[in-house]
Amino acid sequence: MATIVLAGGGTAGHIEPALAVARIWKLAHPQDDIIFLGTKNGLENTLIPASGFTLTLIPKVAISRRPSLSWTKIPIDLVNSVKASYTILKSADLLIGFGGYVSAPAYLAARLAGVPTLVHEANAKPGWANRLGALMTPYLAVANPVDSKEFTDALITGIPLRSDVAISLVESSKDWSAARVSAKQALGFDTKAPLILVMGGSQGSVAINSIINESLAALLSKNISILHSVGRLNALPPTQGTYRPVAYVDDMAQAYLASDLIIARSGAVTCSEFGALGRYALFVPLAIGNGEQLLNARTLVETGRAKVIAQSDFSAEYLISSIDELLLRSRQAPIAGDMKDLDAGEKIVALGEFAMGAQ
Repeated sequence: MATIVLAGGGTAGHIEPALAVARIWKLAHPQDDIIFLGTKNGLENTLIPASGFTLTLIPKVAISRRPSLSWTKIPIDLVNSVKASYTILKSADLLIGFGGYVSAPAYLAARLAGVPTLVHEANAKPGWANRLGALMTPYLAVANPVDSKEFTDALITGIPLRSDVAISLVESSKDWSAARVSAKQALGFDTKAPLILVMGGSQGSVAINSIINESLAALLSKNISILHSVGRLNALPPTQGTYRPVAYVDDMAQAYLASDLIIARSGAVTCSEFGALGRYALFVPLAIGNGEQLLNARTLVETGRAKVIAQSDFSAEYLISSIDELLLRSRQAPIAGDMKDLDAGEKIVALGEFAMGAQ
């Protein structure tokens, strides 16, 4: 029996791929113990226990994007976080990291404990934590080829899909046209009217929400249905005609399938899930960060399945004037989704098994 530790907390973009790998590992090795590392404020506190896995919390190493007095605490916070991670990892057989704040101390602790480590990078531009991890292990996996010397020889695996998305992908591949109509019916929308899915990430986007609100009357006048995920932290606007706001979309697989147009941030997981099931997307990359969201959508743009617009250019005026063209592009886009990420989880598990066996 082995102990597998997974690190990738904070956002759904780190947690969902980790959960997908954990499920596949457990199916292949039901006797193994699987432990997730996380911090007290991340989404992992909800998502991981709900999935039936053990979550162990470590101190967070918070690093502000701009220099501040808080940077003076980084060395102490890092030491405490590495110590807590080491306590867990010293008896582990493998660490699989997916990036984010929780991964960096885990990588350092695993190196100190002599535990083999696998790093998976979902974004087209690796974050600082995974760049650090890549210096400590030869076992590297990427969703797509990335322009980074640390990941030059990484295994290209894709991004592990959530089980509901993977199941829908397999079922829909039998008849994509019928699957899209059926999904729209299941969600309770008119199958003859265009459906727009709006989402701003796991926490929602105030910027995107406000533009949808300003555009709403004009969009509804065109007989367009709208499913709007506003985010659990944002106020829920009233339902109006064919406009249905929700705090969170529970059945994302059906929503991807049903939607003629998706307006969203271009996080790596969103791009992967949309690529599997979606038709056409207008991506509005997050304006902060290291520019990875712009790069994440590159392949979808090149294959005619998405358009990218800067947040500074995304306005109610733009959306109202462009909506007919965007829906036309949707009708012209391939009706089928993409199977490329279907086996990503299995590939990562296989690399993890190899890493353990090489020790």
